[in-house]
Amino acid sequence: MTLKRKEMLLISFMLFSLFFGAGNLIFPPFLGQSAGNQSIVALIGFLITAVILPVLGVVVVAQFDGLDLLARKAGKTFALIFTILIYASIGPGLGIPRAASVPFEMAVAPYLPEGANLTMFMILYSLVFFVVATWLALNPSKLVQRIGNYLTPSLLILIVFLFISFVFNGEKSVAEPLTAYQSGAFLTGFSEGYQTMDTIAALNFGLVIATTLTTFGLKEKKSVLKHTVVAGIAAGTILASVYVMLTLMGMFSSGVYPIQDNGAWTLRCIVYQLFGNPGAILLAAIFTLACLTTCVGLITSISQFFSTLWKKVSYRTWVFVIVVFSFLICNLGLSQILSVSIPILNAIYPVSIMLILLGLSDKFWRNSPYVYPVVIGATAIVSVISAFETAGLPLPGVTNLCHLLPLYAQGFGWVSVAVVALIVSLLIKKK
Repeated sequence: MTLKRKEMLLISFMLFSLFFGAGNLIFPPFLGQSAGNQSIVALIGFLITAVILPVLGVVVVAQFDGLDLLARKAGKTFALIFTILIYASIGPGLGIPRAASVPFEMAVAPYLPEGANLTMFMILYSLVFFVVATWLALNPSKLVQRIGNYLTPSLLILIVFLFISFVFNGEKSVAEPLTAYQSGAFLTGFSEGYQTMDTIAALNFGLVIATTLTTFGLKEKKSVLKHTVVAGIAAGTILASVYVMLTLMGMFSSGVYPIQDNGAWTLRCIVYQLFGNPGAILLAAIFTLACLTTCVGLITSISQFFSTLWKKVSYRTWVFVIVVFSFLICNLGLSQILSVSIPILNAIYPVSIMLILLGLSDKFWRNSPYVYPVVIGATAIVSVISAFETAGLPLPGVTNLCHLLPLYAQGFGWVSVAVVALIVSLLIKKK
């Protein structure tokens, strides 16, 4: 059985919208502004971790019928801990609150009257935001139609409109790159892709897309996997196109506007220069649509997972639990949320990458029982040590030892460790 083109387009739109949230809007223009004339090189690295790996993650999770079954290759205890950590970090612990707070702080708060009570406005905005998200999430069967037919097309039209307006009317000037991009633009762009959280989100969304495809009448696993690949490629193409547009706007604005903490500042400056104060409505609409679709997808998929893990608690109950918790974390403020995101992502991302790569090449390691636990374990140890250092908590002696690893200072010390661990695990099997 083969789905119609319109049905595949709807599913592809849905997958794109699940990925495209808060970080996806903020980081590409910031990358372009920071990298300046090295933006293209940095963008290539960024697209690997922000597009290619997420698409591969969707495919491999669909192939293994869920993240927990894939992670179980490294051990049952690891699978339980890692899966819960992934769902918590991209869900109520970090991902959902960040996605809900970004549109307010970046596209609403700057345009409020001077002296306005930001805390009160934030509570009201997030309350409305989560009420709408809850309404959408309580009917998961209608998610494809609501997101694919209305929300995602509206978002893409607004982004393309902004880009075209910038191309013809925007003020442009390209600056020299910041220090981090002068000698290592590719690696810096690669690590910046972590901030989108898309690779770890893919470990969640793979099963969502596979499950969605079964509602269209696909039953055979081979057919589901084939359509998942097609949806992944289509969603990845749309995602890459949007990243290119946002990065180019940042690059051509690098010599016009001073660099601030994130790309939202760049977008605000561009929108104000093009449309003046009324542009705030356009920016708020873009941010809200992007973050709302991602939040709905996260709430839905995480509620489905936990209702399966703990069968006594219904899907509907999990939706309300996740929404309430996310609402509370969200109102702590974006700065606090972002301050803890980098160390957490530095710890989780390398493990996710290796899990995806091993899963894709599983036929080579299927009869080698040591590969998954040894490689994943070694990668996790180095990643956690690096994350502690990023958080300002270096481990005495151990951190200094890790600095001897190739590319450790750039955040890639885990690569050489993973390669050595793979060789060792294969030698153990052979012996």
